[in-house]
Amino acid sequence: MTPAYSIIIPAYNEENRIRGLLDQMPGMAGQYIVVCDGTDATPGIVVSFARAHPDLDLVCLTYNRRLGKGGAVREGFAHAAGPLVGFMDADGSTSLSQMEDLIDSINGADGIIGSRWLPGSVIPVQQGIARRLESRVFNLLVRLLFLLSFSDTQCGAKVFKKSAIDAVVDDMVSTGFEFDVELLWRLSRKGFLVREHPITWENQGASRVKTMDIFRMLAALISLRLGGAGR
Repeated sequence: MTPAYSIIIPAYNEENRIRGLLDQMPGMAGQYIVVCDGTDATPGIVVSFARAHPDLDLVCLTYNRRLGKGGAVREGFAHAAGPLVGFMDADGSTSLSQMEDLIDSINGADGIIGSRWLPGSVIPVQQGIARRLESRVFNLLVRLLFLLSFSDTQCGAKVFKKSAIDAVVDDMVSTGFEFDVELLWRLSRKGFLVREHPITWENQGASRVKTMDIFRMLAALISLRLGGAGR
């Protein structure tokens, strides 16, 4: 049976946090694809949970090399069976019920992304001031480089029509955290409509994105934008 949707969860060394997200899955209608490319016990936890819940459509993809956030999502795209496909963070900053809210709100758009900066968003636990400032500066630079109007490209909660993803995924070159920006840019260039939606998001601390990662993301995006990688 074709699932109503597929949700991809990149899970690099998430043995200490993945169980909280797995516990939300029983009773959900979609397909869940956890992509493990680390060195800890995350794959074993996911596989054991899937065996204990045979009615759950839960897939664990395991790789012995580092894929990067973008690389993991692309692997998930290749295995997604639903007409809608999304991705989210493994740390539980966004709940599965919030992902279903995005799915229910997509309406006539080709994609819908959660934004922490829209009116109506609920942020019970905020990031630190320095990280919030980094986020706003990064977003401003993305707007200038790619002429995208989104207020929050990096929120880990996004859902798209699979047909839209299939139209751009072969052009993608990003494998790191900058993947989200490139994906939104590719979709925009091909005329797909992506809307933002308020989100409930709770900072979980211990972010995988460090300050040096932000500089690497910007360098990769500048190279992408100025280097003629658009097809």
